[in-house]
Amino acid sequence: MASIKQVQVTFDCAEPERVARFWCEVLGYVVPQPPDGFPTWDDYHRSLPKERQGASFACGDPSGVGPRLYFQRVPEGKVVKNRVHLDVRAGTGLVGEERLATLQAECARLVALGAVCEQVMPADEENESCIRMHDIEGNEFCLD
Repeated sequence: MASIKQVQVTFDCAEPERVARFWCEVLGYVVPQPPDGFPTWDDYHRSLPKERQGASFACGDPSGVGPRLYFQRVPEGKVVKNRVHLDVRAGTGLVGEERLATLQAECARLVALGAVCEQVMPADEENESCIRMHDIEGNEFCLD
């Protein structure tokens, strides 16, 4: 049986490049170079049939460790809660007030980029603090 070596996370969205560039800022990801023969992504997209122009975009971890993120345009808007979401690990190794302060600082940075803070969940007897958020098109993610 073959083993999986890599995974890609795909987002359905209305504006693939806009959402991809948001996640680049969140995660420190980068947009790959355009295909050979195209000096820019705009040049590449203009070469496509009208219905495919701007239909997808991608970004990746510059270190090659994290998964590639792929964004594809879909006609329908987001209707219900995501069944899968990203956890942005901003507070790894931190506990208590130090963790909450770090998460709140990162939350403020992401809100300035267009994210929405849905709920701050302080630590309890079972879990450390985390913050539920939405990206610029309403996709849920957590700061933890």
